[in-house]
Amino acid sequence: MKSRYKLTLAAIVSFVAFSSVVATAQDSFVVLSEKDKLRVVPTSFYFEGQSAPTQMRNAAAARLGDKRFVIAGLVDTSGYSVEVRAKYEGFFITDSSVTVGGKEVTAGAYGFGFSDDGKFNLFDVGGNPVMSAETTKDKNLRRPRPLMMRKASDGLRLYNGRDYVVIAAK
Repeated sequence: MKSRYKLTLAAIVSFVAFSSVVATAQDSFVVLSEKDKLRVVPTSFYFEGQSAPTQMRNAAAARLGDKRFVIAGLVDTSGYSVEVRAKYEGFFITDSSVTVGGKEVTAGAYGFGFSDDGKFNLFDVGGNPVMSAETTKDKNLRRPRPLMMRKASDGLRLYNGRDYVVIAAK
């Protein structure tokens, strides 16, 4: 009887430990390599009735678990009107709900811009505001790029130069 109890207890403890490892792995971002990002980053993006090519050198993607992705990239906005260029510099795509700067963003494709007043602004493809979040400046970042993603203890950081916003799993 005691051995059966110990076996049942060991099975329960193993299940709980394994479940927490799986849950942690599913909520952990992996930034894709340059080669791997080419399979998921679109070569162009539609926004407010216009399409623009992606600047692949300024695009990044991260996988969350096995099949969830967050993708961001700058686009060539030279063909866009001045009004569109003033608020929109790239695209943000997520295939599941995430938080960006602590605010929920549902699955979808969005336009984004980092504003001079320290905000990350997200728009639907029609140009309507979806959300805005404060950015943080990373003074320790040695080589800032126009756009990049980095895994961090608080989630995934989407950088525009030294300014970033935190993306977290939901």
